[in-house]
Amino acid sequence: MIATGSDEYSEHLAERIGQFIVDSDANSPRSLQSAIGPSDVGEPCERQLSYRIHDWPQVNTRHDPIAAVIGTGFHMWMAEKFEARQTTLANGQPRYRIEERVTVREGSTPNAALAGSSDLFDRLTALNYDWKLVGLSSLDKYRRQGPSQKYRIQAHLYGLGQENAGQPPSRVVVVFIARYHELRVHVWSEPYDKQIALDALARLDRIYQRIYDLNPEAHPERWSQIPTDKAANCRFCPWLKPGSADLSQGCPGAQTEAKSSQLEALIA
Repeated sequence: MIATGSDEYSEHLAERIGQFIVDSDANSPRSLQSAIGPSDVGEPCERQLSYRIHDWPQVNTRHDPIAAVIGTGFHMWMAEKFEARQTTLANGQPRYRIEERVTVREGSTPNAALAGSSDLFDRLTALNYDWKLVGLSSLDKYRRQGPSQKYRIQAHLYGLGQENAGQPPSRVVVVFIARYHELRVHVWSEPYDKQIALDALARLDRIYQRIYDLNPEAHPERWSQIPTDKAANCRFCPWLKPGSADLSQGCPGAQTEAKSSQLEALIA
């Protein structure tokens, strides 16, 4: 957080307002959620996902919340606007399912059950939408390269949730909107593929089983047996601890580990 003011009094106000935003975000339902959701399943770094599954103490807590706050506000605004244009179809159902909770997989245990709130489902066109408010450079990257695997998996998991609700989508849609001074929108979509969702759930189950087998809570040294991934965004990982040699206290980051491995290979 950077807080400045035109004079000492104003600077004090800026600090208080900034801290209010930080504290309010930290206590929001989104920030307090500990259960795995559809947005987490496609995380490429299995170690980060394992930390989250284990609800391991976070060490990288000094993150800037403003992007998430703006994103939450945008989701609320879109929900309000689609509520205003809601219509009833010939079968008596409302056209839009707006921010409704869907069950991706039922289960009696936390690692079996998976559910989340879908941004928008249009019954008329059978499209499931996911809004993503991103920076301009990210929008350009997604325009050139397509969405990250994490976003793609999330889209199909929500598609499976809609199918479980009796409304299989024809396509899944990710709408990227840039946080910029002019409106820039990029849409990615593809036909809904249930197998993509099932494969992601199978991977999640394998990660759960590995955690059970390794039991890192009793054997902290075994965190090293859980791999990272070069595609991971370590900067925002809640368990990033630069320079850490003890993975039970935090991870030094995928790139740091890769360089260390290369150095060890050269020395050997």
